[in-house]
Amino acid sequence: MFAGPLPALVQGAWCHVHRKMGWPGMEDSFAIDERFVLHQGLAPRREEEALLDAAFGLARRTKASYRLREGSQPVAGLSFHAVDAASGRLAGVVSFWPLRSYPGGRQALLLGPLAVHPDFQNGGLGAMLMQTGLRTAGEAGHALVLLVGDAPYYGRHGFAPVPAGQLLLPGPFDAQRLLYRELQPGALAGMEGLLLPEWRYAQLQARSTHQAGQ
Repeated sequence: MFAGPLPALVQGAWCHVHRKMGWPGMEDSFAIDERFVLHQGLAPRREEEALLDAAFGLARRTKASYRLREGSQPVAGLSFHAVDAASGRLAGVVSFWPLRSYPGGRQALLLGPLAVHPDFQNGGLGAMLMQTGLRTAGEAGHALVLLVGDAPYYGRHGFAPVPAGQLLLPGPFDAQRLLYRELQPGALAGMEGLLLPEWRYAQLQARSTHQAGQ
């Protein structure tokens, strides 16, 4: 939830959009600019799936990052979606997911999917969504964000490749596309091993504890 007054440069745009769209409240939304309104929270599932198909294609489910999200839920308070002010269409989404390194148990966030519908691309919306999420994650005390993506694009937003061999993903992946950004200095140091969703890490830990007690 966004606390405090709306930024002065967006108050007028938000009030106009709020009246036009008839949204019931503004406690979890504000206008990014005159084109879009940002909501904190997940977008409607059917609309988000259609946007992801349009942005990435149907083969998106085969990507390595999807294995890190299977069976999980995004971290509370770290999902955002943008709505086109003129049409009410879903324009972009971003979420962050919980990860653990195995066997060390170090925590990190997985950024993604970060997606903008093709009709709204090349206007800076993706960067606005990402920076909003990163700022919110940092304010919530998270230390490290990882993603699988294009280094030239994400490098402009403070991401860098994870040193070769330091972290692994379940299944095949392109190591040059595994990127990180520290929200707290030194957060990547000492984090090594296999990246897993938190539920899978908990399963393996429970199994190890059971076997050790036999």
